[in-house]
Amino acid sequence: MTTPLYTTAEAARALGVPAPTFSTWAKGYSWHPKGRKAVSGDPIVTCLPVKGRGQPCIPYIGLAEGLVLAAIRRSGVPLQRIRPALAILADEMGVEHALASRRLYTDGAELLFDVADRFEDAEGTAQSIRDLVVLRSGQRVFTDVIAQYLQQITYDEAGFAKMIRLPQYAQASVVVDPARSFGQPIFSQGGARIADVLERFWAGEDLAEVADDYGVPLASVEDVVRVASQRAA
Repeated sequence: MTTPLYTTAEAARALGVPAPTFSTWAKGYSWHPKGRKAVSGDPIVTCLPVKGRGQPCIPYIGLAEGLVLAAIRRSGVPLQRIRPALAILADEMGVEHALASRRLYTDGAELLFDVADRFEDAEGTAQSIRDLVVLRSGQRVFTDVIAQYLQQITYDEAGFAKMIRLPQYAQASVVVDPARSFGQPIFSQGGARIADVLERFWAGEDLAEVADDYGVPLASVEDVVRVASQRAA
């Protein structure tokens, strides 16, 4: 949990979110619009101190927290409206790094819905929190988008994220595991690093040969190239 593995840009790329967005999650933000009240927000994912610019500062637990925030962002709920709720949720769960905890998946929807009652709804905060939750089979659960992202996380015996399956791939099974390849994205089948496969593709090598060399289905390699090309566009 305390080993920095990713720069903010690398973490953003792994999760498929804009780098400036992830940077505000990791370092907070402070805006001073001319003639208007300053707006600020505290960091919401774990970011460790670094000695030099461009050095890794996000530990694995921070990447897992970022995955949950990416799900919230994709659901369309403004993150700034639920930041205070997430802080309360962490306090009530009594768990450090609550966003990366199994309890978020099992109990978080009910707790968040209850937390919403504590907010005055002048800015739509309470409703925004409730928009993350639906009632299904008599139980409050996360919406499909949130649940889909949470299902990509495998938890260890202590209840914290130990492996993440990255959600932006349609065919490829790409995971990040701190015990393999220093937490860099890899194919779950064969363990080849995504960066190594892409490097050979950008160098002009035939995709079928690259797939065969790494023992990865061609469709999976093509999927990884597709995602990488969309980011570069």
